[in-house]
Amino acid sequence: MTWIKLLFSTLVTVTLFYLLQFPQQNLAPFPVGKFMNPFSGFWHNDTGSDEILSNRTLPGLKNSVIVQWDDRRVPHVFAQNDHDLYFTQGYLTARDRLWQMDFITRAAAGRIAEVVPGSVEYDRYRRRIGMVYAAENALKMMLADSLSRAALEAYTLGVNAWVDALGGKDYPLEFKILNYQPEPWTPLKSALLLKYMAWELSGFSEELMMTRTRLALGDSLTEALFFRPPLRMEPVIPAGTPWPFQPLPVPKKPAADFFQLPLNAALPFEPDPANGSNNWAVAGSKTRSGYPILCSDPHLGLRLPSIWYEMQLVSPNVNTYGVTLPGTPTIIIGFNREVAWGQTNAGTDVLDWYEVEFREDNQWEYRYGDAWLPAQQRIERIAVRGGATVIDTIPITQHGLVVYRKHEKAFKEGIPTGTALRWAAHDPSNELRTFLLLNRARNYDDFVEALSYYDCPGQNFVFAAADGDIAMHHNGKFPLRWPRQGRFISDGRDPAYQWQGWIPREQLPQTHNPAREFVASANQNPAAADYPYYMAGKYASFERGARINERLTALSDITPEDMMQLQNDNLNLHARTALPRMLAALEKQDLSLFESRNLQVLQEWNYMNHRDSIAPIIWDRWWDNFQRLVWEDECYSEQYGRLLFPRRDVTVDLVLNDSASSFFDIRSTDDRETFSDLLLLSFQKTDQDLTQTYGTFSEDWRWGKSRGTDIPHMAKIPGLGRRGLDTSGDSMIVNATKKRHGPSWRMVVALGPEVKAWGIYPGGQSGNPGSKYYDDFVDSWVDGKYYELLYLKSPGDSHPRLVGKSILQGGAQP
Repeated sequence: MTWIKLLFSTLVTVTLFYLLQFPQQNLAPFPVGKFMNPFSGFWHNDTGSDEILSNRTLPGLKNSVIVQWDDRRVPHVFAQNDHDLYFTQGYLTARDRLWQMDFITRAAAGRIAEVVPGSVEYDRYRRRIGMVYAAENALKMMLADSLSRAALEAYTLGVNAWVDALGGKDYPLEFKILNYQPEPWTPLKSALLLKYMAWELSGFSEELMMTRTRLALGDSLTEALFFRPPLRMEPVIPAGTPWPFQPLPVPKKPAADFFQLPLNAALPFEPDPANGSNNWAVAGSKTRSGYPILCSDPHLGLRLPSIWYEMQLVSPNVNTYGVTLPGTPTIIIGFNREVAWGQTNAGTDVLDWYEVEFREDNQWEYRYGDAWLPAQQRIERIAVRGGATVIDTIPITQHGLVVYRKHEKAFKEGIPTGTALRWAAHDPSNELRTFLLLNRARNYDDFVEALSYYDCPGQNFVFAAADGDIAMHHNGKFPLRWPRQGRFISDGRDPAYQWQGWIPREQLPQTHNPAREFVASANQNPAAADYPYYMAGKYASFERGARINERLTALSDITPEDMMQLQNDNLNLHARTALPRMLAALEKQDLSLFESRNLQVLQEWNYMNHRDSIAPIIWDRWWDNFQRLVWEDECYSEQYGRLLFPRRDVTVDLVLNDSASSFFDIRSTDDRETFSDLLLLSFQKTDQDLTQTYGTFSEDWRWGKSRGTDIPHMAKIPGLGRRGLDTSGDSMIVNATKKRHGPSWRMVVALGPEVKAWGIYPGGQSGNPGSKYYDDFVDSWVDGKYYELLYLKSPGDSHPRLVGKSILQGGAQP
């Protein structure tokens, strides 16, 4: 271990040098002496956490708990009751991920200024969008339910059992760098973590930009470019699926259409568009074993420590394996002996902005219909390290929290000032119960029951059972809307714009044992045009979903290895669809020597975005340049500025079916440009861009090197992340690996008499940068490899990969 300690000391020294370049007021007051103290400083954060947890007595446990540790440092927890199970889950997760749990819930709650001065506006923003408000509402429902309450309280006791035993020298490294200490865990923190993920997956908004675009382009053109059904989309629930229900009446649109911009007209805010996921399940009739196989592959922002923590949880009521979010009890994506499940983001819109008219500048009363209603005033106290507490007041209307008043500057561009935020995640809910029940599910009916408690963010839940059932549910709490409702800024004065109800859960898009013998989702539209309810959202373009369906349709005698290969599939269906038509037109143009070389590279390409290929970077830049040339003049207004660009499939349709379209003309020039003209101009610019960025044509143009992938540290502390990883794939490809986003947990589960599973995530079990388990899965993840998941039946199971055992006893501390 000597070399590890030397490497770690070097890393921390570099980090310390970096941090000391900043003025002290921009970070926390940095305690150099304390940090370097040989008895309690960073020297104690090298490899000590690699050791197997010693046997110990823990107040709060009712009975003894056995923890088996495998060679990847995954804990397999065997408890005699559920209280001890979740107590131990909290205890072990805190041991490995305490700083991550603390920091991410501080960020969600708007409490970063307590640690890092200069963060007040970030904290205000988090409070203003209602993260604490949402968590408080959810917690009330969690605590009112006996199952989720017991799990939360036991988990909290377990976390605090670890925190209470820590001395300063044992604090995780980041506490020492930022010079603060951990605080007691609370159930509210677990609720905050769930709401943080809800915002990441559903807190998107295009109303402001769509309103601006409609004002600039008019109704007809806006309809044609933005609201027509996608031409190549294969929806999550296959077209032709019957809808055996009588739909509820759709709310009526007001006669007078509200249509204006609020004062703020900044650019839109939304989660990273790379956030996505794939999941699917194939019936036993298509597999070699005769039993279903389920695959789950959530795509999220990459970071260290990892988003996920891998565990097996066993009590008399449950034996489940998978990944958990550090800070919440249960397994979020995983399997047990009888069933497996996974999620992709639904993308369906559950957030609207309402322009609010206040009676006075003091924000005490607002107009609603013919009346002036009192606004509830929510007081937030933002503590500031080394400074005075900031008191903030947030008005709450019928539509939700007023995030920024008209005279204020929004922290995030695109939040329309003077508007209230209506977000489904603000409503009381208990998503935790869903996962507690999924962990215990035995069949399809149990799966449906579990989903009945899940509201936000909407998810496509995939399911498979050893008895042969497979299913896909587009699940969540989605408002009843008239067509186009919520696509533009809404009128908060008119009660008709209020959400009028919810789509009944049993009438949401879903399929159970479909005739095609598989179910699959990749964030695309949930249903075809014959679905009777209006569901708009930020849906993925056709490529990933269509490629998955293509492969699953063609495959038979399927093995788990086939499914691993599909999760790592690098075929660029976008290029396969559009590139031949573009090359055929470009071949007729006069090209320079360098441009001809690039053309030849594309002509010889097999459409695979492999890390060793040069063609993907040429194609990627060429398409971006081409699309900008097509739309940047059409989607810019002197009065309103930049507008939205149409979806990618709209441009693809022009390339394939309408090469004479007037959209190819650049309006700012005297000549009338054609499709071929824009191809040539964008191709010439592509060579110039690549040469300027990567130098002359060489290995530096390889996709894996030119694009690469970074996994930064969660707090962006230099030296504590991984950068420049040589990866394949891209966001529109099944292997959706991007610069800082990608598959956060690849899982393949083969059900049957003896369940078997494989998985990997880009990180490691430990949150300690000094541990070899901090990022030991990353290189295998980059190479598309998997680990077989060790699913134990009892604490007495023996296996060559088991490396140690911990026995935790209840009772008083010795």
